[in-house]
Amino acid sequence: MKKIGIFLADGFEEIEGLTVVDILRRAGMEAMMISIMGRKEICGSHKICVQADAIYEDVDFTELDGVVLPGGMPGTLNLGAHVGVNETIKSFAAEGKLVAAVCAAPSVLGHAGLLQGKKAACYPGFEDKLTGAEVIYDEVAQAGNIITSRGMGTAIAFALRITAYLAGEDKAQELAEKIIYRQ
Repeated sequence: MKKIGIFLADGFEEIEGLTVVDILRRAGMEAMMISIMGRKEICGSHKICVQADAIYEDVDFTELDGVVLPGGMPGTLNLGAHVGVNETIKSFAAEGKLVAAVCAAPSVLGHAGLLQGKKAACYPGFEDKLTGAEVIYDEVAQAGNIITSRGMGTAIAFALRITAYLAGEDKAQELAEKIIYRQ
């Protein structure tokens, strides 16, 4: 079973983070919500608070097949300022493991040098923070093991692309049909 970590920080965009968790769990994967705030309760950018499954310091990252960074403000800034998040995304990218980010969070990947020469998407206004990327305006951009997306309105497409990457296109299509996505 594939195991994915979804980083949560205070100020994350709730729909972007929780849609990924929901879709991956529906696809039969383990989606672990990981708090980077030193406590399990995390409050999103719209004051919706959730209970993470684990705290960053307690996670064995060798067990994960990938990580996801939801956007939102100041969630993205909190992710970008976290040394462990930056170390994790760099090592995962180098190992060929999934690194995915949506909305403003692809800026964290850009700052880390992970988008050099790759197609990437982001929330409007963050294009200049995708250092070295070829910015595209599709709902989702995939460059090998790096997946990026534009925002809250693309959260389902983003989660389904992650599902396709990890479990195959057939599984993603089956799930899209079950949730009545773009019928």
